[in-house]
Formats: sequence, structure tokens, C-alpha cells
Amino acid sequence: MKYLHTMIRVQNLEKALHFFVGILGLKVSRQKEYPEGKFTLVFLSTGEKDSSEIELTYNWEQAEPYSVGRNFGHLAYEVDNIYETCEKIQSMGVVINRPPRDGRMAFVRSPDLISIELLQKGNPLPPKEPWVSMPNTGEW
Repeated sequence: MKYLHTMIRVQNLEKALHFFVGILGLKVSRQKEYPEGKFTLVFLSTGEKDSSEIELTYNWEQAEPYSVGRNFGHLAYEVDNIYETCEKIQSMGVVINRPPRDGRMAFVRSPDLISIELLQKGNPLPPKEPWVSMPNTGEW
């Protein structure tokens, strides 16, 4: 058995792609529109060989926001430098909901309130300001 993808429904495809591609740096693997069903599927990956994907499902006529269920959990990505990654993401206007105070882990949320965990590759980095003193914001 091989893990293939995680599907999440998005309210605004443009905002979701800006977050996942423009900010997190994922790559579009493939995209297809289904006019008969009035939806678009966009598959995203890290670009590495055999990497699992995120399937963004955009229903064209979904007027109301999807309900937020904490039972989904989160998506997790390993990063080379948690501090540099969080600085970059924060400079692009994304709130760091759970700062990397421990040099190991941080959480942000997508425009559709999907929690994204960022994990330091290898050992945690030494604690560093301003992250050590930064409080949690909202939920993740």
C-alpha cells in the first residue's frame, strides 16, 4: 500500500494556491476542471520523486464556507530551517499561530483554516528570539 494524497476542500482556489504554492513553495503536479460536475481538482507536491500530494478540491458553486472540523488534524512538512521558514511566511502576511519557540515545531493555517505543521529537519535548532517570547495566536 502507498499513501497517495490528502484532499481538502477550498473556498477560494486563487487564495489557496497563493498559500500552498506562493508561500509554502509546493508545486502544481496536475490540474483538471470538470465542467459537468462544476469543480476543479489541483494536485500539489513538494516536487520530489514519489512524494505524496495534497488534492485541492474547488467546487465552483459553493457559496457558504465549509464547516471547520478539528477532527481533520493537520498537514505536516519538514523544513531545513524552521526560523528562516517562519520568517519568510510571516513576511508574506501569514500569522504564525504556534511559533517555533522550541526550535522544532510551528503551526500556521491556510486561507481555509487548515492547520499546517512545520517541523525542523533533524535536531531542533537552539531557541532564538523573537520566537522564544512570541505567544500563540488563535487556534491551529
